[in-house]
Amino acid sequence: MKRASEIKQIVIVGGGTAGWMSALILADTLAQSATMREASITLLESPVIGTIGVGEGSTHALKRFFDTLRIEESEWMPACHATYKCGITFDGWSTRPGFTSYFHQFSTMVDNLTQPVLSANVAARLRGADAPAWPNDYFLSAYLVKNKLAPVNPEHFPFTANYGFHFDATLLARFLRKKALERGVRHHECHIVASRLDAAGDIASVQTSNGEAFAGDLFIDCSGFAGLLIEQALGTPFISYARDLANDAAVAMPTPHDGDVAPHTVSTALRNGWAWQIPLTSRHGNGYVYSSAYCSADDAEHELRERLGLLDADVPARHIAMKVGRVEQAWRRNCVAIGLAQGFLEPLEATALFLTQTSAAIFAAYLDAGDYGERARDAYNREVNGYFDGHRDYIVAHYKTNSRPDTAYWRDRASNPGAVSDSLRAVFDAWLGGRELGAEITRQGIDKYYPIGSWYALLAGMGIFPPSRPAPPDPALQQQAREMREFLRRCALNFRGHMEVLREYESGSAHAARAA
Repeated sequence: MKRASEIKQIVIVGGGTAGWMSALILADTLAQSATMREASITLLESPVIGTIGVGEGSTHALKRFFDTLRIEESEWMPACHATYKCGITFDGWSTRPGFTSYFHQFSTMVDNLTQPVLSANVAARLRGADAPAWPNDYFLSAYLVKNKLAPVNPEHFPFTANYGFHFDATLLARFLRKKALERGVRHHECHIVASRLDAAGDIASVQTSNGEAFAGDLFIDCSGFAGLLIEQALGTPFISYARDLANDAAVAMPTPHDGDVAPHTVSTALRNGWAWQIPLTSRHGNGYVYSSAYCSADDAEHELRERLGLLDADVPARHIAMKVGRVEQAWRRNCVAIGLAQGFLEPLEATALFLTQTSAAIFAAYLDAGDYGERARDAYNREVNGYFDGHRDYIVAHYKTNSRPDTAYWRDRASNPGAVSDSLRAVFDAWLGGRELGAEITRQGIDKYYPIGSWYALLAGMGIFPPSRPAPPDPALQQQAREMREFLRRCALNFRGHMEVLREYESGSAHAARAA
């Protein structure tokens, strides 16, 4: 195998968000690399295969991606019909009184002041006391959503907030392509039909349907669920998560909105899965993620149309099959799989783009360091597999803690013992045993997947507490909770309206386009 400094031709197979995001991350890294500045990047994109776009939401990591590339939100957000995202509201996953809805927040600096109060109330509630432990009352992001405020803090408010975005996936891929081409990435529209391996078993070239061949030293497989290189050419085993995550299909359709939207995704439990609602500036994205073992595609579409009031409307539905799991080795020989070719977790926590970005960035760092040998491959695979497994466990926790008794789907999700890994079981045991949850999360090293605040939001939000004792509430804890609510209300006064900020971006973008 070549050394990193000998890599001159990098070929990315597949476009879409994964392909163009990988191209930009690699191009930015190579431009600043002392050893690989002369390497070229060529992206091969089929004109007949579109973006999957199951979800149109991100985690807060996407902000870091654009910041690193020095691309302003006021530029890319209007181009992609994007809105802000402070987190995800979960409706109807729990039937426990007082906990039928909760918000999973992106963290803010203010949380350092409020989360200890939530922790004290959670500890009291776990002991059976009647303590106010609904997490929405303790996080600034929930107040921003409630009041439809943009999470961009002004200069005079020194506490920053993490936030993600909602966007049109097709427009985002188009925007990333434009930026990648500006930064020197080469682009060919072609349909890949075969791969040729060299004597050592590395990929030497890929062939197109018109007979053209593209040779490379390093190949990035962004070919989606097909896994043209990592699975089909190199035979890398695929590890299914079907035992853990039952959902394997989705149906999606858009609806209009009144132009005033809150900065959050809404996930609502339905009969055999859950529905998403994602606000863009131009429309709502809606979908139903479900298990084909419990209902048919027609039944799922009917349930979604009924929910949206579209039973008699001529709005086309898009049906999507999902391959849930990951390849055993995302980096194998001279090929790295990124995006859906690497793996996919259902879109409940909007992990797809995060895993794409994280995988590409970690690999780019290895290249930049000149670390391209077998030891580097093994370390890379352990790290990215850890991200997939860690995120899987957090998603499984949503299903395992649900309390819906209405359908076999939800009863089976709660009772499925095989879905609980040793790591997740230890988290549950620490919570229910009243031990310090943060210590367990840190002991396992899984806080890099989801921090302690996320676990508090999920477990407290679902109402995973013993029945309260017939005793009066603790006055001190009640007073602290009231003070926190008032504190957060006043913090939120520093932020501007969500749509006000987005309209300024759109106005500025239109002005810039006219000037150009």
